[in-house]
Amino acid sequence: MTTALQSLEQSLRANTAAIFQGQNLCDCLDYRAQQQPEQLAYQYLRRGETIERAITYHELQVQAQTIAFHLQAMRATGGRALLVFSPGLDFVATFLGCFYAGVTAVPAYPPRKNQRILRLQAIVENAEATVVLSTSELAQKIGKWFEASSPLSNIPWLSVDTLAPGESEVRATPNPIAFLQYTSGSTGAPKGVMVTQENLSHNLAAIYRCFGHSAESRGVIWLPPYHDMGLIGGVLQPLYGGFPVTLMSPVDFLQKPLRWLQAISQHSATTSGGPDFAYRLCVDKLESLRNRDRNLEPLKKLDLSSWQVAFTGAEPVRTDTLDRFAEAFEPYGFRREAFYPCYGMAETTLIAAGGAVDLLPVVETIDAQQLSQHRVERVVQEQTGESDESACTVVGCGKSLVDQKIVIVHPKRLTRCAPTEVGEIWVAGKSVAQGYWSSPQETVRCFHAYLKESDLAGASEGPFLRTGDLGFVHNGELFVTGRIKDMMIIRGRNHYPQDIEHVLESCHLALKAGASAAFSIEHEGNEQLVVVCEVKRTYLRQLDIKSVSREIRQVIAAAYDLQTYATFLVKPGSIPKTSSGKIQRYRCRELFLKGDLAVVEDWSENPKYKREFVKIQSEVDKLFQIMSAEK
Repeated sequence: MTTALQSLEQSLRANTAAIFQGQNLCDCLDYRAQQQPEQLAYQYLRRGETIERAITYHELQVQAQTIAFHLQAMRATGGRALLVFSPGLDFVATFLGCFYAGVTAVPAYPPRKNQRILRLQAIVENAEATVVLSTSELAQKIGKWFEASSPLSNIPWLSVDTLAPGESEVRATPNPIAFLQYTSGSTGAPKGVMVTQENLSHNLAAIYRCFGHSAESRGVIWLPPYHDMGLIGGVLQPLYGGFPVTLMSPVDFLQKPLRWLQAISQHSATTSGGPDFAYRLCVDKLESLRNRDRNLEPLKKLDLSSWQVAFTGAEPVRTDTLDRFAEAFEPYGFRREAFYPCYGMAETTLIAAGGAVDLLPVVETIDAQQLSQHRVERVVQEQTGESDESACTVVGCGKSLVDQKIVIVHPKRLTRCAPTEVGEIWVAGKSVAQGYWSSPQETVRCFHAYLKESDLAGASEGPFLRTGDLGFVHNGELFVTGRIKDMMIIRGRNHYPQDIEHVLESCHLALKAGASAAFSIEHEGNEQLVVVCEVKRTYLRQLDIKSVSREIRQVIAAAYDLQTYATFLVKPGSIPKTSSGKIQRYRCRELFLKGDLAVVEDWSENPKYKREFVKIQSEVDKLFQIMSAEK
């Protein structure tokens, strides 16, 4: 590192340290309430458009301490509290109130209408929550489900919106474990990541430096507050940095994606972002409006010139998404340099790698065939035409954070990979969480990994967090290529499901973009490819299954020389996704094998996997179980 860069880094560190005096977010809020009592902290948009509610730092401190007072009166200090809230300011005050009271917060999203409460029950039981914090409205809707479940019926509820604010101060007693961040479950059952106050402070400082934040920054966030990117990046980072943020519901964004961009324009936001699919939704919506000759008059006032950091992560970042979005919205003031690809997860608190602000994303063109064999072979850009199917592009997610280390490791040999190899991404540093709550074996396996290589003293390097993600590093830049659990090995070749899902988006007009799942099943000792695709609502009554399935098989065969064993077309919105919009391939595969997919039409080489057969087989298995139990 050059002397100039060292000086810049020291300056940034000093600037960050001078933001407030203290070790945790209770100290931070106290500092804000004292120094900036009337400054806007948070505001929430009703239907993603008009300000429904706003709160200053002083008001936030009063509300948080009021909630803390009641938690301490309930003797909840030292325990875990389940936070069940719709997006809004009540959640923010309650989360901070838990910090003041010394209670470990456990954020969880409320189940959708008519949705089973099994996930909430599993979280409550795993976290051993002693109180549920919510609003009076949600308490009426969800409380009855808890009452009907014997393990949950005795847990007390506290409706925070009914508490009268008080001016009495509460002595902050933060629990070392700040909160349990339950993972989204994209590859299995959710687990509670133990995030400490130290983890949180380190990661918030890292985000502040990486994003180039200041008191002049402005945020707009639609991401759910019970997801790591929405909670830490969207809710807590503005408090840490002392700048206001405008919050909106993810449902309001999904219903009308352009609301997000209009909010950025209206509130002159400098920082906002989301997963790759969010940017694609905006482009698709704009193109749809143009194709249908809809009124674009409201977009004439759209001004995205204030947007300095358009972060993108949580799923593979695609070059075509960046290109399409930049091309579509550059006329509205968006700058391609604003894109900020980054990498992180709940297990690293949030961010683990990020680049430099105001620079174009780093893109590498590599040989697709070599990548399928976990090898990295770069292709000279000038020699690659648009029709060259042997090459693919990957977007860099930045470099490792200061005070942290990222290494690429062979997942079986547990040795460092060569620069030309793809391996598992391992992370070490102060932002790495402490493990999974009440899961000691899984904690040791994932959070206490050591390289097989030894130093001169004979000691193995570690501990590291095993992320389960695959990637490589080139010139210090991290490139993420997929997840180990999602990887499919068919006829001796590795296939990334997200690549197959990507080619399906433009396969047929009947298929919904960003709503496909590819996975493999075993049949007669061989792995076979299955694809599940959502059908657009407008095509439900005029679906030609033979035509669509033929198109799917032909596209996949042409792109990957791969035979599709079964094609399932399902109803809109029925493919399981995480709270951040990632496809839950593991869960989708489970539903497929149980015959529980919301199928519109299906096709398979083997009748055994058609919906009717699977359903009959499932009923027969249940009957045999009953008969066996009776014997």
